[in-house]
Amino acid sequence: MDSYLIQVNGHGDHAPVLDVHVKTNGNSMSLGKVKGRKPRWAVRASEMSKKTFNPVRAIVDSMKVEPNPKKAMISLSLGDPTVFGNLPTNDEVTRAMKEALDSGRYNGYAPSVGYQSCREAVAAYYSCPEAPLEAQDVILTSGCSQAIELALAVLANPGQNILVPRPGFSLYKTLALSMGIEVKLYNLLPEKAWEIDLEHLESLVDDKTACIIVNNPSNPCGSVFSKSHLQKILAVASRQCVPILADEIYGDMVFADCKYEPLATLTTNVPILSCGGLAKRWLVPGWRMGWILIHDRRDIFGNEIRDGLLRLSQRILGPCTIVQGALERILRRTPPEFYHNTLSILKSNADLCYAALSAIPGLQPVRPSGAMYLMVEIEMEHFPEFENDVEFTERLISEQSVFCLPATCFEYPNFFRVVITVPEDMILEACGRIQEFCEMHYQGAEGGQDLECDK
Repeated sequence: MDSYLIQVNGHGDHAPVLDVHVKTNGNSMSLGKVKGRKPRWAVRASEMSKKTFNPVRAIVDSMKVEPNPKKAMISLSLGDPTVFGNLPTNDEVTRAMKEALDSGRYNGYAPSVGYQSCREAVAAYYSCPEAPLEAQDVILTSGCSQAIELALAVLANPGQNILVPRPGFSLYKTLALSMGIEVKLYNLLPEKAWEIDLEHLESLVDDKTACIIVNNPSNPCGSVFSKSHLQKILAVASRQCVPILADEIYGDMVFADCKYEPLATLTTNVPILSCGGLAKRWLVPGWRMGWILIHDRRDIFGNEIRDGLLRLSQRILGPCTIVQGALERILRRTPPEFYHNTLSILKSNADLCYAALSAIPGLQPVRPSGAMYLMVEIEMEHFPEFENDVEFTERLISEQSVFCLPATCFEYPNFFRVVITVPEDMILEACGRIQEFCEMHYQGAEGGQDLECDK
Protein backbone atom coordinates (compact mmCIF):
# COMPACT_ATOMS: atom_id res chain seq x y z
CA MET A 1 0.00 0.00 0.00
CA ASP A 2 1.33 3.43 -0.90
CA SER A 3 1.89 6.04 1.84
CA TYR A 4 2.50 9.78 1.74
CA LEU A 5 4.27 12.01 4.25
CA ILE A 6 3.99 15.77 4.04
CA GLN A 7 6.13 17.68 6.51
CA VAL A 8 6.09 21.42 7.04
CA ASN A 9 9.46 22.84 8.12
CA GLY A 10 9.91 26.41 9.29
CA HIS A 11 12.64 28.07 11.33
CA GLY A 12 12.73 31.55 12.79
CA ASP A 13 12.23 34.23 10.13
CA HIS A 14 12.35 31.84 7.20
CA ALA A 15 9.19 31.10 5.27
CA PRO A 16 7.84 27.59 5.76
CA VAL A 17 8.49 25.04 3.03
CA LEU A 18 6.78 21.76 2.26
CA ASP A 19 9.07 18.72 2.47
CA VAL A 20 7.19 16.09 0.48
CA HIS A 21 8.14 12.38 0.67
CA VAL A 22 6.28 9.71 -1.20
CA LYS A 23 6.66 6.05 -0.19
CA THR A 24 5.68 3.65 -2.95
CA ASN A 25 6.00 -0.12 -2.61
CA GLY A 26 8.41 0.30 0.27
CA ASN A 27 10.67 2.72 -1.58
CA SER A 28 10.86 6.27 -0.26
CA MET A 29 11.61 9.17 -2.58
CA SER A 30 11.63 12.92 -2.05
CA LEU A 31 9.85 15.28 -4.42
CA GLY A 32 11.92 18.10 -3.03
CA LYS A 33 11.01 21.19 -1.13
CA VAL A 34 8.29 23.44 -2.53
CA LYS A 35 7.96 26.97 -1.26
CA GLY A 36 4.59 27.92 0.15
CA ARG A 37 2.24 30.00 -2.08
CA LYS A 38 2.68 33.72 -1.70
CA PRO A 39 -0.74 35.41 -2.26
CA ARG A 40 -0.92 37.99 -5.03
CA TRP A 41 -3.67 39.92 -6.79
CA ALA A 42 -4.77 38.35 -10.08
CA VAL A 43 -8.28 39.66 -10.85
CA ARG A 44 -9.33 39.18 -14.47
CA ALA A 45 -12.51 39.86 -16.38
CA SER A 46 -14.59 36.76 -17.10
CA GLU A 47 -14.63 35.08 -20.49
CA MET A 48 -18.32 35.94 -20.80
CA SER A 49 -17.60 39.63 -20.35
CA LYS A 50 -14.84 39.45 -22.94
CA LYS A 51 -17.22 37.84 -25.42
CA THR A 52 -19.86 40.53 -24.87
CA PHE A 53 -19.76 42.99 -27.73
CA ASN A 54 -22.37 45.56 -28.78
CA PRO A 55 -21.64 46.60 -32.38
CA VAL A 56 -23.79 49.73 -32.13
CA ARG A 57 -21.86 51.04 -29.13
CA ALA A 58 -18.55 49.96 -30.61
CA ILE A 59 -19.19 51.78 -33.89
CA VAL A 60 -20.86 54.86 -32.41
CA ASP A 61 -18.25 55.26 -29.67
CA SER A 62 -15.47 55.08 -32.26
CA MET A 63 -17.06 57.89 -34.30
CA LYS A 64 -14.99 60.63 -32.71
CA VAL A 65 -16.58 63.51 -34.55
CA GLU A 66 -17.95 66.85 -33.42
CA PRO A 67 -21.19 68.25 -34.85
CA ASN A 68 -21.22 71.51 -36.75
CA PRO A 69 -21.33 74.20 -34.01
CA LYS A 70 -23.38 76.46 -36.29
CA LYS A 71 -26.25 73.98 -36.50
CA ALA A 72 -28.30 72.46 -33.69
CA MET A 73 -27.88 68.72 -33.41
CA ILE A 74 -30.72 66.56 -34.73
CA SER A 75 -30.41 62.95 -33.59
CA LEU A 76 -32.26 60.41 -35.70
CA SER A 77 -30.32 57.54 -34.17
CA LEU A 78 -31.92 56.42 -30.91
CA GLY A 79 -34.92 54.08 -30.88
CA ASP A 80 -36.45 55.80 -27.85
CA PRO A 81 -39.82 57.41 -28.69
CA THR A 82 -39.80 59.54 -25.52
CA VAL A 83 -36.68 61.64 -26.25
CA PHE A 84 -38.33 64.75 -27.71
CA GLY A 85 -41.54 64.74 -25.69
CA ASN A 86 -43.80 64.74 -28.75
CA LEU A 87 -45.00 61.17 -28.05
CA PRO A 88 -46.09 61.03 -24.39
CA THR A 89 -47.75 57.93 -23.01
CA ASN A 90 -51.46 57.98 -22.26
CA ASP A 91 -52.87 59.44 -19.04
CA GLU A 92 -54.43 56.07 -18.18
CA VAL A 93 -50.97 54.51 -18.22
CA THR A 94 -49.48 57.04 -15.80
CA ARG A 95 -52.60 56.93 -13.63
CA ALA A 96 -52.29 53.16 -13.34
CA MET A 97 -48.69 53.55 -12.18
CA LYS A 98 -49.60 56.19 -9.60
CA GLU A 99 -52.36 54.03 -8.17
CA ALA A 100 -50.05 51.00 -7.98
CA LEU A 101 -47.47 53.07 -6.12
CA ASP A 102 -49.97 54.72 -3.78
CA SER A 103 -51.54 51.38 -2.87
CA GLY A 104 -48.40 50.26 -1.08
CA ARG A 105 -49.11 46.68 -2.19
CA TYR A 106 -46.22 46.29 -4.61
CA ASN A 107 -43.11 47.13 -2.61
CA GLY A 108 -41.96 43.58 -1.94
CA TYR A 109 -40.73 40.67 -4.01
CA ALA A 110 -43.04 39.09 -6.55
CA PRO A 111 -42.68 35.54 -7.89
CA SER A 112 -39.74 35.44 -10.30
CA VAL A 113 -42.06 34.87 -13.29
CA GLY A 114 -44.40 37.68 -12.19
CA TYR A 115 -47.57 38.00 -10.15
CA GLN A 116 -50.20 35.45 -11.14
CA SER A 117 -52.81 38.19 -11.71
CA CYS A 118 -50.43 40.05 -14.05
CA ARG A 119 -49.67 36.91 -16.04
CA GLU A 120 -53.41 36.33 -16.33
CA ALA A 121 -53.87 39.88 -17.62
CA VAL A 122 -51.20 39.48 -20.31
CA ALA A 123 -52.58 36.08 -21.32
CA ALA A 124 -56.09 37.51 -21.62
CA TYR A 125 -54.86 40.48 -23.66
CA TYR A 126 -53.00 38.38 -26.25
CA SER A 127 -55.04 35.18 -26.26
CA CYS A 128 -57.15 34.45 -29.35
CA PRO A 129 -58.78 31.34 -30.79
CA GLU A 130 -55.90 30.84 -33.22
CA ALA A 131 -53.29 31.05 -30.45
CA PRO A 132 -54.86 30.56 -26.99
CA LEU A 133 -52.88 31.55 -23.91
CA GLU A 134 -53.19 30.96 -20.17
CA ALA A 135 -51.29 32.50 -17.28
CA GLN A 136 -48.88 29.54 -17.22
CA ASP A 137 -47.85 30.50 -20.78
CA VAL A 138 -46.59 33.93 -19.69
CA ILE A 139 -43.22 34.80 -18.16
CA LEU A 140 -42.83 38.45 -17.12
CA THR A 141 -39.36 39.92 -17.66
CA SER A 142 -37.36 43.09 -17.16
CA GLY A 143 -38.06 44.53 -20.58
CA CYS A 144 -38.18 42.78 -23.94
CA SER A 145 -34.39 42.57 -24.03
CA GLN A 146 -34.42 40.27 -21.00
CA ALA A 147 -37.21 38.26 -22.59
CA ILE A 148 -34.95 37.70 -25.61
CA GLU A 149 -32.03 36.82 -23.34
CA LEU A 150 -34.04 34.23 -21.39
CA ALA A 151 -35.49 32.74 -24.58
CA LEU A 152 -32.03 32.35 -26.10
CA ALA A 153 -30.61 30.95 -22.88
CA VAL A 154 -33.29 28.29 -22.58
CA LEU A 155 -33.19 27.22 -26.24
CA ALA A 156 -29.46 27.18 -27.06
CA ASN A 157 -26.33 25.69 -25.56
CA PRO A 158 -22.76 26.91 -26.11
CA GLY A 159 -21.56 25.51 -29.42
CA GLN A 160 -25.01 25.56 -31.01
CA ASN A 161 -26.10 28.24 -33.49
CA ILE A 162 -29.05 30.54 -34.02
CA LEU A 163 -30.30 32.13 -37.25
CA VAL A 164 -30.51 35.93 -37.10
CA PRO A 165 -31.79 38.45 -39.68
CA ARG A 166 -29.42 40.71 -41.61
CA PRO A 167 -30.03 43.61 -41.22
CA GLY A 168 -31.18 42.96 -37.68
CA PHE A 169 -31.27 44.21 -34.11
CA SER A 170 -27.72 44.03 -32.78
CA LEU A 171 -28.71 42.67 -29.35
CA TYR A 172 -29.31 39.17 -30.75
CA LYS A 173 -25.65 38.78 -31.65
CA THR A 174 -24.44 40.53 -28.48
CA LEU A 175 -26.36 38.12 -26.24
CA ALA A 176 -25.60 34.99 -28.25
CA LEU A 177 -21.85 35.49 -28.47
CA SER A 178 -21.62 36.20 -24.74
CA MET A 179 -23.22 32.79 -24.17
CA GLY A 180 -20.91 30.97 -26.57
CA ILE A 181 -23.67 30.55 -29.15
CA GLU A 182 -22.75 30.92 -32.84
CA VAL A 183 -24.70 33.41 -34.96
CA LYS A 184 -25.60 32.69 -38.58
CA LEU A 185 -27.00 35.65 -40.51
CA TYR A 186 -29.80 35.16 -43.03
CA ASN A 187 -30.49 37.86 -45.60
CA LEU A 188 -33.43 40.22 -45.86
CA LEU A 189 -34.17 41.59 -49.32
CA PRO A 190 -34.58 45.39 -49.65
CA GLU A 191 -35.99 45.05 -53.16
CA LYS A 192 -38.83 42.95 -51.66
CA ALA A 193 -39.62 45.31 -48.79
CA TRP A 194 -37.18 43.41 -46.57
CA GLU A 195 -38.77 39.99 -46.91
CA ILE A 196 -36.59 37.05 -45.83
CA ASP A 197 -34.51 35.26 -48.43
CA LEU A 198 -36.16 31.94 -47.59
CA GLU A 199 -33.79 29.81 -49.62
CA HIS A 200 -30.80 31.36 -47.88
CA LEU A 201 -32.49 30.95 -44.49
CA GLU A 202 -33.09 27.25 -44.98
CA SER A 203 -29.59 26.64 -46.32
CA LEU A 204 -28.13 27.77 -42.98
CA VAL A 205 -29.96 25.19 -40.87
CA ASP A 206 -27.85 22.31 -39.57
CA ASP A 207 -27.98 19.81 -36.71
CA LYS A 208 -26.68 22.45 -34.29
CA THR A 209 -29.34 25.07 -35.07
CA ALA A 210 -31.23 25.87 -31.87
CA CYS A 211 -33.74 28.45 -33.13
CA ILE A 212 -34.65 30.98 -35.81
CA ILE A 213 -35.16 34.59 -34.72
CA VAL A 214 -37.94 36.34 -36.61
CA ASN A 215 -38.35 40.08 -35.95
CA ASN A 216 -41.69 41.41 -37.20
CA PRO A 217 -42.34 44.37 -37.42
CA SER A 218 -38.66 44.99 -37.92
CA ASN A 219 -35.96 47.04 -36.28
CA PRO A 220 -34.11 48.48 -38.22
CA CYS A 221 -36.17 48.07 -41.39
CA GLY A 222 -39.66 49.22 -40.43
CA SER A 223 -40.97 46.33 -42.51
CA VAL A 224 -44.07 44.24 -41.80
CA PHE A 225 -44.34 40.72 -43.19
CA SER A 226 -47.48 39.63 -44.99
CA LYS A 227 -49.48 36.62 -43.83
CA SER A 228 -48.33 34.57 -46.81
CA HIS A 229 -44.67 35.36 -46.18
CA LEU A 230 -44.99 34.45 -42.50
CA GLN A 231 -46.56 31.13 -43.52
CA LYS A 232 -43.54 30.43 -45.73
CA ILE A 233 -41.20 31.17 -42.82
CA LEU A 234 -43.18 28.76 -40.65
CA ALA A 235 -42.97 26.12 -43.39
CA VAL A 236 -39.17 26.30 -43.23
CA ALA A 237 -39.22 25.95 -39.44
CA SER A 238 -41.65 23.04 -39.67
CA ARG A 239 -39.63 21.15 -42.30
CA GLN A 240 -36.43 21.60 -40.34
CA CYS A 241 -38.01 21.05 -36.88
CA VAL A 242 -36.47 24.27 -35.53
CA PRO A 243 -38.38 26.44 -33.01
CA ILE A 244 -38.83 30.18 -33.49
CA LEU A 245 -37.98 33.07 -31.21
CA ALA A 246 -40.39 35.79 -32.37
CA ASP A 247 -39.31 39.31 -31.45
CA GLU A 248 -42.68 41.06 -31.62
CA ILE A 249 -41.97 44.12 -29.48
CA TYR A 250 -43.38 46.29 -32.30
CA GLY A 251 -46.46 44.08 -32.66
CA ASP A 252 -49.56 46.06 -33.75
CA MET A 253 -47.38 49.11 -34.53
CA VAL A 254 -48.24 48.98 -38.22
CA PHE A 255 -49.58 51.65 -40.54
CA ALA A 256 -53.19 51.76 -41.72
CA ASP A 257 -52.51 50.13 -45.09
CA CYS A 258 -50.97 47.08 -43.44
CA LYS A 259 -51.99 44.27 -41.05
CA TYR A 260 -49.93 42.74 -38.27
CA GLU A 261 -50.16 38.97 -37.93
CA PRO A 262 -48.80 37.48 -34.70
CA LEU A 263 -46.69 34.56 -35.85
CA ALA A 264 -48.23 32.05 -33.43
CA THR A 265 -51.72 32.58 -34.90
CA LEU A 266 -50.58 31.01 -38.17
CA THR A 267 -49.29 27.65 -36.96
CA THR A 268 -50.29 24.75 -34.75
CA ASN A 269 -47.12 22.70 -35.09
CA VAL A 270 -44.14 25.11 -34.75
CA PRO A 271 -43.31 25.96 -31.12
CA ILE A 272 -42.74 29.69 -30.61
CA LEU A 273 -41.43 31.89 -27.83
CA SER A 274 -42.87 35.34 -28.57
CA CYS A 275 -41.11 38.28 -26.87
CA GLY A 276 -42.84 41.60 -26.30
CA GLY A 277 -43.39 44.35 -23.76
CA LEU A 278 -44.72 47.80 -22.91
CA ALA A 279 -41.74 49.76 -24.25
CA LYS A 280 -42.77 50.76 -27.75
CA ARG A 281 -46.53 50.50 -28.14
CA TRP A 282 -47.17 52.16 -24.78
CA LEU A 283 -44.20 54.55 -25.15
CA VAL A 284 -42.54 53.69 -21.81
CA PRO A 285 -39.22 51.94 -22.61
CA GLY A 286 -37.70 52.99 -19.28
CA TRP A 287 -40.32 51.10 -17.27
CA ARG A 288 -38.67 47.79 -18.22
CA MET A 289 -41.68 45.53 -18.50
CA GLY A 290 -41.52 42.68 -20.97
CA TRP A 291 -42.85 39.17 -21.39
CA ILE A 292 -42.38 35.82 -23.07
CA LEU A 293 -45.50 34.14 -24.49
CA ILE A 294 -45.08 30.36 -24.79
CA HIS A 295 -46.95 28.94 -27.78
CA ASP A 296 -46.64 25.15 -27.80
CA ARG A 297 -49.88 23.48 -28.77
CA ARG A 298 -48.22 20.19 -29.73
CA ASP A 299 -46.28 20.05 -26.45
CA ILE A 300 -42.92 20.06 -28.26
CA PHE A 301 -41.34 22.33 -25.65
CA GLY A 302 -43.05 20.33 -22.93
CA ASN A 303 -42.21 20.90 -19.29
CA GLU A 304 -38.50 21.10 -19.97
CA ILE A 305 -38.56 24.55 -21.63
CA ARG A 306 -41.12 25.89 -19.16
CA ASP A 307 -39.09 24.65 -16.19
CA GLY A 308 -35.93 26.06 -17.77
CA LEU A 309 -37.52 29.49 -18.15
CA LEU A 310 -38.67 29.35 -14.52
CA ARG A 311 -35.16 28.55 -13.30
CA LEU A 312 -33.60 31.25 -15.47
CA SER A 313 -36.12 33.83 -14.26
CA GLN A 314 -35.08 33.08 -10.68
CA ARG A 315 -31.66 34.57 -11.29
CA ILE A 316 -32.95 38.14 -10.80
CA LEU A 317 -36.36 37.62 -9.15
CA GLY A 318 -38.46 39.16 -11.89
CA PRO A 319 -39.29 42.65 -13.19
CA CYS A 320 -40.30 45.79 -11.31
CA THR A 321 -43.27 45.08 -9.03
CA ILE A 322 -44.72 48.61 -9.26
CA VAL A 323 -45.10 48.26 -13.03
CA GLN A 324 -46.58 44.80 -12.52
CA GLY A 325 -49.12 46.32 -10.17
CA ALA A 326 -50.18 48.73 -12.93
CA LEU A 327 -50.06 46.22 -15.77
CA GLU A 328 -53.63 44.92 -15.74
CA ARG A 329 -55.09 48.43 -15.78
CA ILE A 330 -52.65 49.54 -18.52
CA LEU A 331 -53.71 46.66 -20.76
CA ARG A 332 -57.44 47.03 -20.07
CA ARG A 333 -57.90 50.80 -19.96
CA THR A 334 -55.54 52.36 -22.48
CA PRO A 335 -57.96 53.85 -25.02
CA PRO A 336 -57.76 52.73 -28.68
CA GLU A 337 -57.40 56.33 -29.86
CA PHE A 338 -54.03 56.53 -28.08
CA TYR A 339 -52.61 53.76 -30.27
CA HIS A 340 -54.27 55.28 -33.33
CA ASN A 341 -52.80 58.75 -32.69
CA THR A 342 -49.30 57.36 -32.19
CA LEU A 343 -49.47 55.45 -35.45
CA SER A 344 -50.86 58.46 -37.30
CA ILE A 345 -47.85 60.53 -36.25
CA LEU A 346 -45.40 57.77 -37.18
CA LYS A 347 -47.08 57.22 -40.56
CA SER A 348 -47.06 60.94 -41.34
CA ASN A 349 -43.37 61.21 -40.43
CA ALA A 350 -42.53 58.10 -42.44
CA ASP A 351 -44.30 59.49 -45.52
CA LEU A 352 -42.59 62.88 -45.18
CA CYS A 353 -39.18 61.32 -44.70
CA TYR A 354 -39.57 58.81 -47.51
CA ALA A 355 -40.73 61.45 -49.98
CA ALA A 356 -37.96 63.88 -49.06
CA LEU A 357 -35.15 61.33 -49.20
CA SER A 358 -36.46 59.74 -52.42
CA ALA A 359 -35.90 63.09 -54.15
CA ILE A 360 -32.19 63.18 -53.22
CA PRO A 361 -29.75 61.89 -55.86
CA GLY A 362 -27.63 59.06 -54.50
CA LEU A 363 -30.10 57.90 -51.84
CA GLN A 364 -32.68 55.10 -52.12
CA PRO A 365 -34.97 54.85 -49.08
CA VAL A 366 -37.07 51.71 -48.57
CA ARG A 367 -40.64 52.60 -47.65
CA PRO A 368 -41.53 51.34 -44.12
CA SER A 369 -44.86 49.79 -43.14
CA GLY A 370 -44.60 50.02 -39.36
CA ALA A 371 -42.40 50.24 -36.26
CA MET A 372 -40.34 53.45 -35.90
CA TYR A 373 -37.63 53.22 -38.54
CA LEU A 374 -36.71 53.69 -42.17
CA MET A 375 -33.64 52.32 -43.96
CA VAL A 376 -31.87 54.30 -46.68
CA GLU A 377 -29.43 52.92 -49.22
CA ILE A 378 -26.38 55.06 -50.05
CA GLU A 379 -25.31 54.66 -53.67
CA MET A 380 -21.66 54.70 -52.67
CA GLU A 381 -20.41 54.92 -56.25
CA HIS A 382 -21.80 58.47 -56.31
CA PHE A 383 -19.97 59.42 -53.11
CA PRO A 384 -16.42 58.24 -53.87
CA GLU A 385 -14.78 60.34 -51.15
CA PHE A 386 -16.46 58.15 -48.50
CA GLU A 387 -15.18 54.63 -48.02
CA ASN A 388 -18.37 53.33 -46.40
CA ASP A 389 -21.58 54.16 -44.55
CA VAL A 390 -19.70 54.89 -41.31
CA GLU A 391 -17.62 57.62 -42.98
CA PHE A 392 -20.72 58.96 -44.73
CA THR A 393 -22.65 59.32 -41.47
CA GLU A 394 -19.62 60.75 -39.64
CA ARG A 395 -19.33 63.55 -42.17
CA LEU A 396 -23.09 64.09 -42.04
CA ILE A 397 -22.66 64.82 -38.33
CA SER A 398 -19.63 67.06 -38.68
CA GLU A 399 -21.08 69.11 -41.55
CA GLN A 400 -24.84 69.10 -40.92
CA SER A 401 -25.24 68.02 -37.26
CA VAL A 402 -27.60 65.21 -38.28
CA PHE A 403 -26.94 61.85 -36.63
CA CYS A 404 -28.22 58.70 -38.33
CA LEU A 405 -26.96 55.23 -37.45
CA PRO A 406 -24.77 53.61 -40.13
CA ALA A 407 -26.30 50.26 -41.01
CA THR A 408 -22.97 48.56 -40.43
CA CYS A 409 -24.36 48.52 -36.87
CA PHE A 410 -26.94 46.06 -38.19
CA GLU A 411 -24.52 43.98 -40.30
CA TYR A 412 -25.71 45.75 -43.47
CA PRO A 413 -23.15 48.20 -44.89
CA ASN A 414 -23.89 51.13 -47.21
CA PHE A 415 -27.27 51.92 -45.68
CA PHE A 416 -28.25 54.14 -42.77
CA ARG A 417 -31.22 54.01 -40.40
CA VAL A 418 -33.51 56.94 -39.66
CA VAL A 419 -35.70 57.04 -36.52
CA ILE A 420 -39.08 58.60 -37.36
CA THR A 421 -40.33 59.42 -33.85
CA VAL A 422 -38.97 62.98 -33.82
CA PRO A 423 -41.25 66.00 -34.27
CA GLU A 424 -42.34 66.79 -37.83
CA ASP A 425 -40.40 70.05 -38.07
CA MET A 426 -37.22 68.24 -37.09
CA ILE A 427 -37.83 65.52 -39.68
CA LEU A 428 -38.19 68.17 -42.40
CA GLU A 429 -35.14 70.11 -41.19
CA ALA A 430 -33.04 66.95 -41.02
CA CYS A 431 -34.08 65.86 -44.51
CA GLY A 432 -33.23 69.32 -45.85
CA ARG A 433 -29.77 69.11 -44.34
CA ILE A 434 -29.26 65.59 -45.69
CA GLN A 435 -30.19 66.90 -49.15
CA GLU A 436 -27.69 69.77 -48.81
CA PHE A 437 -25.00 67.31 -47.72
CA CYS A 438 -25.64 64.93 -50.61
CA GLU A 439 -25.70 67.71 -53.19
CA MET A 440 -22.35 68.89 -51.85
CA HIS A 441 -20.69 65.48 -52.21
CA TYR A 442 -22.61 63.75 -55.01
CA GLN A 443 -20.67 62.88 -58.15
CA GLY A 444 -22.53 61.79 -61.26
CA ALA A 445 -21.59 59.10 -63.74
CA GLU A 446 -18.40 59.41 -65.73
CA GLY A 447 -18.65 61.53 -68.84
CA GLY A 448 -19.97 64.66 -67.13
CA GLN A 449 -23.66 63.76 -66.99
CA ASP A 450 -25.58 66.17 -64.81
CA LEU A 451 -27.62 65.15 -61.76
CA GLU A 452 -30.98 65.12 -63.53
CA CYS A 453 -29.77 62.88 -66.35
CA ASP A 454 -27.88 60.64 -63.99
CA LYS A 455 -30.86 60.20 -61.75
